[in-house]
Amino acid sequence: MKQTIFLLTILFICIIPASLEAQTKNKQQTVVSIEGEKFFINNVPTYKGRKWNGYSIEGLLMNSRMVQGIFDDLNTETAERWKYEDTQKWDADRNTNEFVAAMDSWYEKGLLAFTINLQGGSPLGYGNKGWINSAIDSKGALRPEYMQRLEKIMDKANETGMVVILGLFYFGQEYMLEDEAAVLNGVDNTIDWLFEKNYQNVIIEVNNECDIKYKHKILQPERVHEVIKKIQLKEKNGFRYLVGTSYSGGKIPKENVVKVSDFILIHGNGVHDPAAITNMVVKTRAIKGYSPKPILFNEDDHFNFEEAENNFVNAVKAYTSWGYFDFRMKNEGFENGYQSIPVNWGISSSRKKSFFNKLEEITGGLK
Repeated sequence: MKQTIFLLTILFICIIPASLEAQTKNKQQTVVSIEGEKFFINNVPTYKGRKWNGYSIEGLLMNSRMVQGIFDDLNTETAERWKYEDTQKWDADRNTNEFVAAMDSWYEKGLLAFTINLQGGSPLGYGNKGWINSAIDSKGALRPEYMQRLEKIMDKANETGMVVILGLFYFGQEYMLEDEAAVLNGVDNTIDWLFEKNYQNVIIEVNNECDIKYKHKILQPERVHEVIKKIQLKEKNGFRYLVGTSYSGGKIPKENVVKVSDFILIHGNGVHDPAAITNMVVKTRAIKGYSPKPILFNEDDHFNFEEAENNFVNAVKAYTSWGYFDFRMKNEGFENGYQSIPVNWGISSSRKKSFFNKLEEITGGLK
């Protein structure tokens, strides 16, 4: 009897790990890749076969700036200002949980990607005034509570079939990293974390608007390509992460970044004439060192979606992905946008509805 129990115990120990391993391998996984100017998800071009008004959108990656999904404020003197109206307190976990709950509604309307940043963005839409929001500490280590929130979002995106444009640094927060070594530690630790979790539905934005107010020279336009190349050299089981960086509104990327990036990020902030959006794309493709690769607007604060000509439409006509930047507009009756804290992550305001309706019109939705 004892021998039988012993054998059954050994069998149990051997079988259970194998079973768990099989479950892990069979778990649905979303994988993003690039071929030429097109994005693919699980080896199928995005929006396969889809045309809008005669313009192909196959291979584009329509996106929205949702950088505050893991937001917190570690400065007790400023954290009070982000309190929810119904509870009169700030709650970082609530913010993330409501983000996750809203993702299906975005996807159904045709949204395939969103930008989230380890250091967020301005919780007022623009500007920085003392708050501390960073998943990366002063020496480049990752803060576990931030990464736990990010994991919730990454898991849901993977399950849904969405791509995460993961930003590492934001100019309002990176100055708190003590030196260049800390910056590079932050890069290594983030990429290693992604490898450990086996996420393959991620593309990397090294820093938001590299040409604005970065303290560390390695994150400035002249040297940020070094970080891009560093990330490209990190591989696991033949897989590496696709990576680029972004520039401020209306700016054309520099040759050093265009040449090495897997995709090119540009911003439409400040570009009031939709025709200038087309011109930005033309100029970007003409830069020395450019080879066919996707171009994405992953931040644009211009709307007018009901007009025949707008920044979104002109990006599509130029065969370029477009990203919605929804910030708070003072004195115009809008609730907080997707960047302003506290966020209502639903499709709740008239402006959000206008964007998502246009998105559904162009993409056909993803129901």
